[in-house]
Amino acid sequence: MRAWQSAMLGVALFQLTACGSSAWVHPNKPPEEFMRDYNACEDAVIKDPKLQMGNKFLVEQATERCVMKKGWRLREQE
Repeated sequence: MRAWQSAMLGVALFQLTACGSSAWVHPNKPPEEFMRDYNACEDAVIKDPKLQMGNKFLVEQATERCVMKKGWRLREQE
C-alpha cells in the first residue's frame, strides 16, 4: 500500500511541475555550468552506500540537495 501511495504522489508532483516551466539558476555561475555540478553531485550520491539500493527517487532527491548546497536554485520561468 505504501509503494502505491508513493507512486501516486510522484505522478501528482510530475503533473504539477509539467504545467509550469522552471530552470536552475545560480547567482555567480552561467547556466552552462549546471550540468557539470549536477553530474558531480550525482556521481557522489551514487557512491553513497545508503543510496545504492536502486531507488531513483531517493538518488534524485539527494542529487538535488547537493546541487542546492552548491548555490543552485530552481526558479519558475514566465
